[in-house]
Amino acid sequence: MAESAVIRSDNFVSEAAELILQRAREALAERGEFRLALSGGNTPRPVYAEFGRIARDLAWEKVRFTFGDERCVPPNDEQSNYRMARESLFVPFAVPDASILRMRGEIDPPLAAQEYEDQLDLLATQRGEMIYRHDLMLLGIGDDGHTASLFPGTLALNEQMRRVVSNFVPKLQSWRLTMTLPLLNQSRQVLFLVGSGKNPELLERVLAGDEAFPAARVSPENGHLTWLIAEDA
Repeated sequence: MAESAVIRSDNFVSEAAELILQRAREALAERGEFRLALSGGNTPRPVYAEFGRIARDLAWEKVRFTFGDERCVPPNDEQSNYRMARESLFVPFAVPDASILRMRGEIDPPLAAQEYEDQLDLLATQRGEMIYRHDLMLLGIGDDGHTASLFPGTLALNEQMRRVVSNFVPKLQSWRLTMTLPLLNQSRQVLFLVGSGKNPELLERVLAGDEAFPAARVSPENGHLTWLIAEDA
């Protein structure tokens, strides 16, 4: 079981940014590289902007940004997780392109998923690793308990081997690209960022480990799991 902590915060954006920066400094000190997986949605946008602001002295060329999931749209589409990160963090704080590994939502979904998995596998191999381990995996939770693009009842949820897959989501009638549980659960640390409007009953069930909700199945095998939950001030 993962070591886990639940933090309820009335200073959510600032606390989240500080946690990311702290993890960055630890990873850079330990391994000379910081591997950060970004999540999409509205909750992390101000967090990314604040992280960029307080991390001005960070060596961006030693940070590897990846994405836990992506919508199958072009990178300039308003639905794109990459676009949100680009607008809030990459462009304002001059993150070099070489530090960013985006999922190509504009190409054939199975091809895009395979390409991303191959890129992560290559980076792992170059470091003599069996699988790409993130230093920090940022995740959110949807109103149905989904995380990344692992939705209840979808095929990707039961994937045992693949690290990145394309996942058809019937209720949205659309394809998504997503990291799978075998990859998420190899992270050194997972940080769930939860906005203040989230259903308390849903959160209670997820935190209790109810695996009907995909988010409850995130439990890094050799890492830490932290829930940062915004409280209305």
